[in-house]
Amino acid sequence: MRMAEQNAVTEQESRYVDMQRRFYEELSNARASAAKNSVFLSETTYRKLLSDVLKAKKTAKKEPRDYWLLNRYDVMVIGNKSKLIYPIREGVNAIRFYVPDSELFHVLHEAHLAVGHGGRDRMLKELSPKYKNITGYDIELYPQICGPCQKKQKGAKKGVVVMPMVFSDFNSRCQVDPIDFPSHPDGEYKFIMAYQDHLTKFVVLKALKSKTAEEVAHNLADIFTLLGAPSILQSDNGREFANKVVTSLKQHWPSLKIVHGKLRHSQSRGSVERANQDIENMLCTWMQDKRTDRWNEGLRLVKLMKNRAFHSGIK
Repeated sequence: MRMAEQNAVTEQESRYVDMQRRFYEELSNARASAAKNSVFLSETTYRKLLSDVLKAKKTAKKEPRDYWLLNRYDVMVIGNKSKLIYPIREGVNAIRFYVPDSELFHVLHEAHLAVGHGGRDRMLKELSPKYKNITGYDIELYPQICGPCQKKQKGAKKGVVVMPMVFSDFNSRCQVDPIDFPSHPDGEYKFIMAYQDHLTKFVVLKALKSKTAEEVAHNLADIFTLLGAPSILQSDNGREFANKVVTSLKQHWPSLKIVHGKLRHSQSRGSVERANQDIENMLCTWMQDKRTDRWNEGLRLVKLMKNRAFHSGIK
């Protein structure tokens, strides 16, 4: 078992090195044609800026370039290492770092995994509050060399563009769906319960042994006692299934005030299907990355990725 784990780690490291090599090959071509005033920073430029900013801060009689530097850059020492940051303005607590090209791949790699192999918009939402000089092109470059993303892209089908579903109150209307996972059973678990609030897109995921209304209701009770029960509960499995879930809940919780509902229109159904497919894709990618079939262990991480990811339907 230890040998298998060691081989998996070695293979993962090998993929990382190969992706890093391909990334910097593409980046080098792009940098060769970039304008001189572009935001990218070579290691040499980064070190020179650190030195110049520190010197400008200490200079009593400042030149115009000193003011220009101090308006755009500052230095923060973390541990024993100096980092170039964007000056912190009054009333702003966020620290935004400048990233040299030598660290760019690692930053993009970590962000990409953090949002569950999300695309440009999700990565941009993750990176923009933390980094000053990462461009949309840099972000778009990473998924092009990511194996799981390329496989996902080849299998993707173009569909109609739909408007996001918009609701006005948290916990007013929520969705519950058992997602079939029979091709990847994890011991007794063969299904995933996906529960989502339609306003915030907040997701809770639970492993299921079956997709009966009783087992779904049992897991929903844990969620409702923590977050509160929604006014309306609906399911892509149909109104009859939602009705059985509500009936089962009320058997153990007679005072529960909740009604079953139905999807309002076809675009709602499409949105739900895409959300559930996204969960499946993220979980399958996690399993590939970790070289494991124990998807139940990855549910919490996938839930975190979904809940921290940018969603265009949230206004």
